[in-house]
Amino acid sequence: MELEGILPIWKPAGFTSHDVVAKARRILRIKRIGHTGTLDPQVTGVLPLCIGRATRLVEYIQELPKEYEATLKIGIATDTEDAGGQITAQVDDVRLTEKQVIDTIQSFVGDIFQVPPMYSAVKVDGKRLYELARQGVEVERKSRTVTIYHIDIIEMNLTLDHPEIRFRVKCSKGTYIRTLCVDIGKALGYPAVMSHLVRTSTGNIGPEQCLTLEQVEQLQQEGLLSGKLIPAEQAMAHMPAVQLNDSQARKALLGQKLHITPAEMAPLTASMDGNYAAYSPDSRFIGIFQWDSAQSELRPVKVFS
Repeated sequence: MELEGILPIWKPAGFTSHDVVAKARRILRIKRIGHTGTLDPQVTGVLPLCIGRATRLVEYIQELPKEYEATLKIGIATDTEDAGGQITAQVDDVRLTEKQVIDTIQSFVGDIFQVPPMYSAVKVDGKRLYELARQGVEVERKSRTVTIYHIDIIEMNLTLDHPEIRFRVKCSKGTYIRTLCVDIGKALGYPAVMSHLVRTSTGNIGPEQCLTLEQVEQLQQEGLLSGKLIPAEQAMAHMPAVQLNDSQARKALLGQKLHITPAEMAPLTASMDGNYAAYSPDSRFIGIFQWDSAQSELRPVKVFS
């Protein structure tokens, strides 16, 4: 039987996210694999891979909040906004108090505007920004809104020539932690750079569930890998759920729209339009359906037979 589900990988340094997918394809001999959120080559951490039919859920897992542990270095700036770039500015007399740092960092919690860095995969006029940056070209980028759910300072060392602040941040899709570090530095009045980054979770998937590529290869050889995959429905645990009766489940599996009577409304209410994870009476995952309260209809979006 073909493998199916979410394979949580601990991405090693030196690999792109596409490198991880390519390596997994070679190990598993399966073409249908997709990752759920790009990590820069030097960044390590949680990188869930969708295997088999679960690749149809990539877009939903990509939307989940992510958590990182980052180190911010004050007094140095680079062209890539991380420690691997060329230094573009440097200040050797950095003076900060703990209160300044705490107050400034907490001011970034909530919805904020970010300008994507030049060294990023964002497209402008059909070209990746990093391709333009490597040619020495800088173009205007539109700011966009991202959400910082919380930032917790883990450690501060303000006595260094270039003070370092280690923090944990939970953020929305599309947030650049490199840019967050640079913007915190600007708010403190100094150039800044991200010197280290680890992704510690994607949604409810954390390090304790992750496997290294070496472990994946070993488990595959032993025929034990399927037991390590996270079922698709668990990856959809963030999505509101609706349990269908037998008749509805049969129609849902055929990809049909479902008319829901007032007596069957709960938990589908007028205030909860949007996507739902649909389950059969015996709690099998059927797929993702969109609830339209105006028409009292559940409409198929992704059906898993």
